Amino acid sequence: MTDATAATGNDELRLRVTRLCWEADGVLSLTLADPHGNALPHWQPGAHLRLTLPTGVERHYSLCGDPADTGTYRVAVLHEPRGRGGSEYIHRFLRPGAVIAAGRPRNNFPLLPAARYLFVAGGIGITPLLPMLRAAEQSGAHWRLLYGGRSRASMAFLGELAGYGDRVRVSARDERGRLPLAAALAEANASAPAHEPVAVYCCGPEGLLDALDEQCAGRSGLRPHVERFKPPASQGVEESNTPVEVRCVRSGTTVEVSAKESVLDALLASGVKVHGSCREGICGTCEVTVRAGTPDHRDHILDAAEREAGQVMYPCVSRSLTPVLELDL
Repeated sequence: MTDATAATGNDELRLRVTRLCWEADGVLSLTLADPHGNALPHWQPGAHLRLTLPTGVERHYSLCGDPADTGTYRVAVLHEPRGRGGSEYIHRFLRPGAVIAAGRPRNNFPLLPAARYLFVAGGIGITPLLPMLRAAEQSGAHWRLLYGGRSRASMAFLGELAGYGDRVRVSARDERGRLPLAAALAEANASAPAHEPVAVYCCGPEGLLDALDEQCAGRSGLRPHVERFKPPASQGVEESNTPVEVRCVRSGTTVEVSAKESVLDALLASGVKVHGSCREGICGTCEVTVRAGTPDHRDHILDAAEREAGQVMYPCVSRSLTPVLELDL
């Protein structure tokens, strides 16, 4: 093995913190490397990294460095004192030299080929877009970035973005008021040739993502792609469940899932090895291949075509439309 998996012999990585850097008020970047100097697993723009902190807390952060750099990963963490403890630990206690566990990069937000892009970032949502800008630039595509935040002092990576000139529009709320999202989308839609929709990539607060989805609806010139770190509030209504029988093809285990438990919890209780993290259908860690049956998709990762194909599911939230579901476990 030539990459960092050699340290563990499986999909788990051990990464050393080599550098911490303040990127803005409340935003700290971490540079991570293999402790033995091995090359790190490859990744593509849009990928995220699961970090397991010494406290046992798991958090997912977008990779915001250069995919061509096989020696280091970079993530950026917004300090959220009222959060669930991940950013608080990183900001208060993590120091260069610390070694932490991580998963291999996963990508639920891939950058698809396009001739024209509009990137929209809100606050820390700039992180997954940074590698996308680099890729769009290298491909020769026409692109623009609209980047909003409370103030310039709170907006990370402005120095890096300055090199792109007027293709980047920075809109700090204390200077310009609300982010001019509607105007940017209308301009992109009007400029798109009929045969060439603009790929719109957006990451940021839920209100921004909901507004973008709403304003892109009915505009044939725009093709939206968003990454969520929380389930949409409008989709938080509890859905009715029915019991399901899950057959694990490789292990030969059959698991009865009651209406009161998730498929993931039932699998874990039966000793089936499935890694889960967010338990909200947004991180993709628990992805499993479906061998037979029809999944009831309740995640916020798959698009319509992927749901129709029914090849994978996320058992932390998704269930089954058929009485029996066979999984490649």
